[in-house]
Amino acid sequence: MRQIFFLFALVLLFVGGCDTQKEKINTLADDKIYFFYYNECPYCHDAMDYMNAKYPQLKVTMVNIHNPGGYKLLMQCAEKFKLGNSVGTPLFCMGDKYLMGWSENSTRQFDEYVRPYLQ
Repeated sequence: MRQIFFLFALVLLFVGGCDTQKEKINTLADDKIYFFYYNECPYCHDAMDYMNAKYPQLKVTMVNIHNPGGYKLLMQCAEKFKLGNSVGTPLFCMGDKYLMGWSENSTRQFDEYVRPYLQ
């Protein structure tokens, strides 16, 4: 019986620790690049391929909007930039700038926005 209680207490402690970590993840920081995506989005894969090829050392916080907390963080970004209901992926949040969607023209804008994060 003591072992079950001890195991239960460990599980509660672990779950409580995870909740604290989720809060940290669920807050946008102005000094980070957030990349909101989902696995089935072909434009997200194009953006990811571009980033990996041109900026392999760039630190980007990847946020899958289908994972717990990912959608909530996406909505925080949408609120920050007053995007309303017109939110789509891929979506980059970079300090006071955002880039939503991906096309050949997006690469030029991405390069401009990412410049301060390359130092």
